[in-house]
Amino acid sequence: MSKYQPYKESVLQYSQHLSHKGYTVGTGGNISMLIEGENAVAITPTSMDYFGIHVDDICIVDFDMNVLEGKFKPSIETEMHIEIYKHRRDVNAIIHTHQIYASIFALINEPIPALFDEVTFNTGHIIDIIPYALSGSHQLSQNTVNKLKNRCNCYIVQNHGALSLGLSIENAFRNVELLEKAARTYYYALASGRAITKLPDSVVTGLCNMLYERQDQEIARKKAAQQ
Repeated sequence: MSKYQPYKESVLQYSQHLSHKGYTVGTGGNISMLIEGENAVAITPTSMDYFGIHVDDICIVDFDMNVLEGKFKPSIETEMHIEIYKHRRDVNAIIHTHQIYASIFALINEPIPALFDEVTFNTGHIIDIIPYALSGSHQLSQNTVNKLKNRCNCYIVQNHGALSLGLSIENAFRNVELLEKAARTYYYALASGRAITKLPDSVVTGLCNMLYERQDQEIARKKAAQQ
């Protein structure tokens, strides 16, 4: 059995969760997990239905884009995933979706502000827009990297879909669901034509500071493990 088996099993499990929940359809979207203590990721293969793949079909790819395990080509967004892990040391899992309500904001190019305590506590002060670039392109990877300094955990990819990051695969999946809650309710609130209330700045600052503390603790844990 591969030493990467637990990562492969988790990636497959949550890929199927995405399809079951309707956050992506067919072969759309992709999921990865960072391999603990290695510059490598477990990631879904490209262009394969999540309910038609086996655990051994999940790819293991190093940070130089070399396939270490897997008989199929890894996701075309593998470079983007790897660049996120390089630039956000707190992140251990990434989920890219084509979820419906977040995708509405991908089309109107509108970020989602801080609206709910629970969402902000987990995803950050804004769900910002990553500018459009062709799927799988180096430019899309760079556009994504340029947004990561805001330390948020959810992003909308213009004319494409959404990204959710997490300290764990469970955390990343929860952020997918929190993103869709925020996007859906904000969409209906905008449609009402009424004034929209946002969280007070002082509350947003406090919630984000708690998020940053969790991120810093994970970064410190990884540094200690390398010593």
